[in-house]
Amino acid sequence: MLVLVLAVLMVSYASSLRAYLEQRAHLEDLSAKISERQASIDNLEQEKERWNDPAYVEQQARLRFGYVAPGETSYVVLDENGERLQSESALRDPETVIKQTPTAWWSTAWDSVELAGNPPKVGKPPAAEIDGSTEPQE
Repeated sequence: MLVLVLAVLMVSYASSLRAYLEQRAHLEDLSAKISERQASIDNLEQEKERWNDPAYVEQQARLRFGYVAPGETSYVVLDENGERLQSESALRDPETVIKQTPTAWWSTAWDSVELAGNPPKVGKPPAAEIDGSTEPQE
């Protein structure tokens, strides 16, 4: 009888423990969401404070709308089709550009002289007509 009572108590405590652990996990998820949203709110408040600065407002008007101050001259860069280039274009990182070692002009000129003196050997002569056969026609 005692074993049966202990078994029933263990089952009830195990289900209670499982429910407790599930609730703890749910609370941890909710607290993570709360901290994420609080960080988002902080970022938005900082953005709102930036808009109170007249220099920031002027910078954004120049970037977003192309405004210029009185006395300044605005230039628009067009591509070959006459379309306006996007202002989002940026310079590439110099480390990512393919680097080629420059060769002197005389080395390429000398290579062409050597090639002219020793032309590559030609295999079979080309066919007079293209008809799909491999043998030259006569």
